[in-house]
Amino acid sequence: MKNLIMIMMLLVVGTTVAQNKNAKASLEVDGVCLMCKSRIEKASLDTKGVKSAVWNVETHELRLIYDERKTNIETIQSKVLAAGHDTQELKATDEAYASVHPCCRYRDEVVVEEHEPKKK
Repeated sequence: MKNLIMIMMLLVVGTTVAQNKNAKASLEVDGVCLMCKSRIEKASLDTKGVKSAVWNVETHELRLIYDERKTNIETIQSKVLAAGHDTQELKATDEAYASVHPCCRYRDEVVVEEHEPKKK
């Protein structure tokens, strides 16, 4: 009888843990404009298991909701890098960076200055 109760308790605890599948995370991702936003979010959402990806142009924060059973933050980050955008921790390859539109070259100081809000 004690064994049966113990098994039942383990099943309840295991089911509760398994139901908490959605993880939230954020990454700092370099970019300068709405085209960057679209590219970063698309790369993230194309990763199996990612349910939500929202990148903020001003803060460079990529907020994610993803299914931990299907993907992890490293996989999502590799997709963003492949799309040509650096993260705080890793740098995209030169080939990937070269694939972004010329107005999105966030490593170029002139491009970054062009995207800064105009002071009145």
